[in-house]
Amino acid sequence: MTRNELKKIRVIDSHTGGEPTRVIIEGGPDLGTGPLKERLEQFRFDFDRYRSAVANEPRGSDPVVGALLCPPSNSNCTAAVIFFNNVGYLGMCGHGTIGLVATLAYMGRLEQGEHLIETPVGIVTASLHDDGSVSFVNVPCYRRAKGVTVGVPGLGPVTGDVAWGGNWFFLAEAESVPLEPDNIGHLADLCRRIRAAVNAHGFPEVDHIELFGPPRGARADSRNYVLCPGGAYDRSPCGTGTCAKLACLAADGKLAEGVPWVQESIIGSLFTGRYCRNGDQILPSITGSAYISAEATLVLDENDPFCWGIR
Repeated sequence: MTRNELKKIRVIDSHTGGEPTRVIIEGGPDLGTGPLKERLEQFRFDFDRYRSAVANEPRGSDPVVGALLCPPSNSNCTAAVIFFNNVGYLGMCGHGTIGLVATLAYMGRLEQGEHLIETPVGIVTASLHDDGSVSFVNVPCYRRAKGVTVGVPGLGPVTGDVAWGGNWFFLAEAESVPLEPDNIGHLADLCRRIRAAVNAHGFPEVDHIELFGPPRGARADSRNYVLCPGGAYDRSPCGTGTCAKLACLAADGKLAEGVPWVQESIIGSLFTGRYCRNGDQILPSITGSAYISAEATLVLDENDPFCWGIR
């Protein structure tokens, strides 16, 4: 392959509360302009190697969430996006939505104010504020099951809730391992075992595990650790995980409409959440900040044995 035949992908990297987002702005697969769910399936079945090349080593790493910027099928939307990670695809990504809006602002493609963003699970409303922070109103969220108890090998019974926050979560109180950075390895092992038990218990759709406990910072209401589908932990407080938490709080009558809930990540970064009622569901709003960290051109040389990522 000559230099002129090398494939190139332009990306802009950011982080939201420490969690990385990599937006493909040029050179990704051409998925056309059909319904976004159909384009996601085309990406999954015909172009999955691009996902691996962008998110996985040697160019990426386990925590990286990729975002393929697409033309929206809905003319009212500013942009459409397909989120992905080291093992697959995400219906919605909260920190990634904040990172996407910050990236589009950096590119000069949107201004302060409200914008509609098309995702595979529905349209979300995002607002860029004058201080650079971003809020988004998620798709409707809800708790599916309360007080689910599963037997976890080496740990015993664990009780938690199953909730939809744009992705599927099992949320449980952290009891055996404190939510501290020094315990991240132990927490990851624990959450993998919990996830396997939850999946076997009749909830195979659950791919995120969220453990919560008392906050460390004076501004926060709770602290969490979230294990993502690919085995990495979320450095941010997790946007969809915070939405799932709000759904559980609302269902239990522990948080009123419009009252702020400050969620702290295991590394100390913060999201502020609120919600309004939507029948039996809620419409959560999450606010956070993202920062641009890099502009890059990824080079794909098919002579490279790891051109399409280390899977």
